[in-house]
Amino acid sequence: YLTEMKPDAVIMVGQAGGRAAITLEKVAINWMDAEIPDGANCQFSGVPINPAGKTAYFATLPIKRMRRAMMDQGIPAEISYSAGTYVCNSSMYHLMELIEMHSPKTLGGFVHVPYLCQQAAALHPVAPSLSLDTIVDGLITIAKISFVYRGEDIEDPAGVTC
Repeated sequence: YLTEMKPDAVIMVGQAGGRAAITLEKVAINWMDAEIPDGANCQFSGVPINPAGKTAYFATLPIKRMRRAMMDQGIPAEISYSAGTYVCNSSMYHLMELIEMHSPKTLGGFVHVPYLCQQAAALHPVAPSLSLDTIVDGLITIAKISFVYRGEDIEDPAGVTC
């Protein structure tokens, strides 16, 4: 689809249990390393996604603008500077690699959403969560911002300190 249709933007979405906010991912790294197998029952320990590929790709979505718009609506939102080393990172890495090779004008990125309230309530201890309505409102905002502002981001301090 990406190589034929060349969409304006591709926004991938995955769930990250334990997070309390919609999280916009900035960086996908060329690395797989996980404690559990993926959906195809493959488990990777310290191997590159593409041995001949770039070290990392950056999202081209205006993620700071997206974060600010969600926060202005009262939707918890954060920016993450690592998509991890599991399936979501690999998906984002492949997406950004395909965009670079076949559709460089397409914006791309990855968004992690928290557990739904019903999922979190079934866990002990209860995990952070958001309602489905809040998650949907956040994703609609993300889509609107990507369409209206394309790659035009804002300067808005959003980094983490440690």
